[in-house]
Amino acid sequence: MARVTREEYLDTAESLFAERGFYGVSIAAIADQLGLTKQALLHHFGSKEKLYGEVLRRISERFETLSDNPRGAVMSSEETARTFFLNLHATASEYPDQSRLLMRELLDNNQRAASAGKWYLKPFLENLIAMMQALPAWKASSDAQALAAGYQLLGAINYYSISEPTLSGIFGSEAYEELDAGFPAQLRGLIDAVIATGAPD
Repeated sequence: MARVTREEYLDTAESLFAERGFYGVSIAAIADQLGLTKQALLHHFGSKEKLYGEVLRRISERFETLSDNPRGAVMSSEETARTFFLNLHATASEYPDQSRLLMRELLDNNQRAASAGKWYLKPFLENLIAMMQALPAWKASSDAQALAAGYQLLGAINYYSISEPTLSGIFGSEAYEELDAGFPAQLRGLIDAVIATGAPD
């Protein structure tokens, strides 16, 4: 068997955690999918919790590049925010398991939340707050207001990205294709409205 790379470990774990949630996946199941023994996988990551943390860390690192301008030009704070959210939508299409896993993390995390030693998505959320507060209309916003606005956009993007099977089943694939074609323009309008409106008084 060809040597399995670290990225392949994380790809497989991300897919299984997204499909079944943290509690629905065992180290043995992930190892079996990779053609490894449980002990071999534990040798690399130590525990299921550490492997899960590495999956979340990798997602967080992906997020850190979403506001980058590939042409290297300096962007305004509005362009930076718009680029970030539109790239998030594009990346959600490229990595659909990422969105499923993040939704599961919010839904299934009650038990672990009280004892979590490290929050891998915290830097990403702190950067999201800073990005929102850099916008002219949001400069006077509190951290909570900025997070709420950014979080609503994150929710819209991630919720949409995992809905294709259900929406296609309800309305048919042709109707979904029409929806999918129009979604980026609708999303851009929503992003621009949030950028311009600013925090409520």
